[in-house]
Parts: sequence; structure tokens; C-alpha cells
Amino acid sequence: MMAFRFIIVLLFIFIGARMGSLGIGLAGGAGVAVLALTGMKVDPTTGIPWDVIGIIMAVIMCIAAMQAAGGLDFLVMVTEKLLRKHPKRITFLGPVVTFFMTVFCGTGHVAFSSLPVIAEVAKETGIRPSKPLSISAVASQIGITASPISAAMIAMAAFVEPMGVSYLQLVATMIPTTFIGCMVGALVANFQGKPLEEDPVYQERKAAGLITMHGEGEYDIKPRAKASVAIFGTAILIVIVYALLISDSIKLIPGDYLPRNAAIMTIMMLAGTIILLMSRTSAAEVATQSTFRSGMSASCCILGVAWLGNTFVNGYTDQIKALGGGIIEQYPWLLAVVLFFASALLYSQGATTAAMMPVAIAMNAGVGTMVASFAAVSGLFLLPTYPTTVAAVEMDDTGSTRIGKYVFNHPFLLPGVVSIAVSVLLGFIVNFFLIH
Repeated sequence: MMAFRFIIVLLFIFIGARMGSLGIGLAGGAGVAVLALTGMKVDPTTGIPWDVIGIIMAVIMCIAAMQAAGGLDFLVMVTEKLLRKHPKRITFLGPVVTFFMTVFCGTGHVAFSSLPVIAEVAKETGIRPSKPLSISAVASQIGITASPISAAMIAMAAFVEPMGVSYLQLVATMIPTTFIGCMVGALVANFQGKPLEEDPVYQERKAAGLITMHGEGEYDIKPRAKASVAIFGTAILIVIVYALLISDSIKLIPGDYLPRNAAIMTIMMLAGTIILLMSRTSAAEVATQSTFRSGMSASCCILGVAWLGNTFVNGYTDQIKALGGGIIEQYPWLLAVVLFFASALLYSQGATTAAMMPVAIAMNAGVGTMVASFAAVSGLFLLPTYPTTVAAVEMDDTGSTRIGKYVFNHPFLLPGVVSIAVSVLLGFIVNFFLIH
């Protein structure tokens, strides 16, 4: 019966992955219903990560309020000025920008606004655009695992905190390891492909007049856009400081009356309220923003797939531990491999974390192994169909960022795999000293 139910779980994960977007969440919930029909106990109080979903919704409301107030447009304008100031370093500055914008905003979809700028600067400088675009798209995906307010980070913190790793330890580990990983990936990307002028596809497109130089962008920045970014940034800082003050190591403030998760939700909703009032932005505009749609979609995905995975794991914890515990204990790096391929299927770092970490816990993976392997939930670039990957291809009119006929031979693969491999390796090194 365990094998039969496991097939049901895999089947509905596959169906959700084929449907994409909200389909992952819907199919997950449908899978729970089928498990219940087979006689399996379903408990939404333990199966659904309510705190995680609540935090995602609160953060996304605040981000969308900032976007509606013009904050993201302001960030893009600042980004373009930085990139145009050092155009020859675009292959390294591009991923720096997308990585930290993702860390700051908690969603990789903010890269959509930066990728056209990166492509344009590279093209104008004579640099093959596939070099900065490939690693920039990858960095926007890996940055999710370093963001203090991303869905994946919040979900991961919920799993590892009871095991002795605090939220702040997790953030402090992931930011440097993933950033260094992305920079090594940028070094690899810098040596990928022929020089632009020698690329036959570029030569054909140039001869056909298909390549356009747009020049520096023009931005209509709203009057209080900069203030909205400052409010949002202050809210993140308050969240981190509050988590530090209530931590067991400092405990200057008792966290009983306002736990960390509740603090994140309330602080973010307070910041969103202030942004709307300060900028005189209509609340109705918030729900129309791209960050709101993508963030709420992530919440729905986690609702379904986490419920499906947790229902199965909660029913077979002892059996899973007996079957796979020894393997993971002997070869801890295998967890990163599993997470990498699972994320390529689920197309969501948050959904992968919510679905797979309970399995890791059941298999006695160990908290150090889990934290070190966390960056591997960002293997979304494996198949070149993730939105930011597709956008990078479409925005490069030189044709240098293209998908090969074998699907997997695309410019995102090698920099992405190297970035994650280095991040995971550094994670194991750091956690050997801090957690092991």
C-alpha cells in the first residue's frame, strides 16, 4: 500500500508540473483527496504550513504595494545606471543585480525588469549577451534561497528551527554561500560561446536588420517611488533585527507575545499600509501587479503540494526512515541531487522545499545536510522553460541566447549547475563548523 500511495503522490506532482502555475497547487490538493479515498489519514492542521502561507501572502502584499507605488521602476532605473557605468563588467554585475534584487524583494520575477537592460548593455558593449543573461537568470533563481522573506526561506526556516538552526543562522549561511556560487557561475559564463562578432546566427540577424539598439531607457518614476523602497527596506531590517532580539542567544525581548512568524506578517502588512497611504496609491492597484499574481500563485502551489507531501510522509515516517535513512547518512550530497531534479519538475523553490524537506527529515538527513543542500532547490533552469529563462532568450535579439536542438544544450545549464554545486559545497563547509 505504501508503494501504491507513493505512486499516487508522484502522479499528482507530475500532473501539477504539466499544468504549471496554480496547477501544482490544485493537483496537490486533488492528490490529497485520492490518498484519503485509499484510507490514509488527512490532517490539515499538520499537513498545511499555514504560517508559511500567511507570511508569503503578507510579504507579497507589501511588495505589490511597493510596485504599485513605483518602487520597482525606481530600482530598475538605479540598476541601469549602475550597469551602464561599468558596461565591460556586465557578465559579473548582471547577476549581482538580479541576485540582490531577488534577495531584497523575495521573488525572482523582479529579474524581468532587469534582463532587458542587461541584454542591451551587453549588446552595445560588443559582449555576447548570452554570457550575462544566462548567469543573471540563474542568479535570480538561486537568490530565492538567500532572501530573508522568500517563500522558500520561510518554509525552510519552519523545518530547521525545531532542529536547532535559527532563522538568522539560516539566512547568514545562505547569503554568502549562494552569492559566491553565483559569482563562480559568472566566471564560467564569461568563457561560454564564441565572441559575438564571430557568431553566425548574430551575423545573419545583423545582415537581415533584425538587431536594434534601444539606448538608455526612459523612466516615468512616480513622486514617492523612492520612499516606498525605503519603507519596504526598513520593514525587512526591522524583521531581521526583531528576530535577532527574540533569539535564544540574545533574548532582549520576550518573543512569546509576538513570535517571529507573526512579527513578519504584521510588520509587512503595516509597511504595505504605510506605502499605500504615503503614496496615495489605490489598494485596488495592488492586486493587478505582476508580483502579486506570481506571489499568490506560489502560495497556492505550496498549499497543495505541501499538503500532499506531508500527508504521505506523516503516514509513513518510520518506513521512509528505514528505507532511505542509511543512504542519506552515508551520502549526504545525494539530498542536493534529489532537490535539484525535484525543483526542475516542480518549477518552484518554495514548493520543492515544502514537499521535499519533510522527506529529508523522515530520512534522518540531519539539519546540517538540509541547510547545505538548500540551494539545490533552485534547479529551475534545467529545462529552459522557466519564465525568467524564456524571457532571457526572447530579450536577446542577437540570437546568442538560444536553445540547442537537444533541449539541454542551452547557455543556462553549465553556469547554473556550477553555481549550485559551489553553493552546496560551501554550505557543507560552513555547516561543518557551525552546525555539524
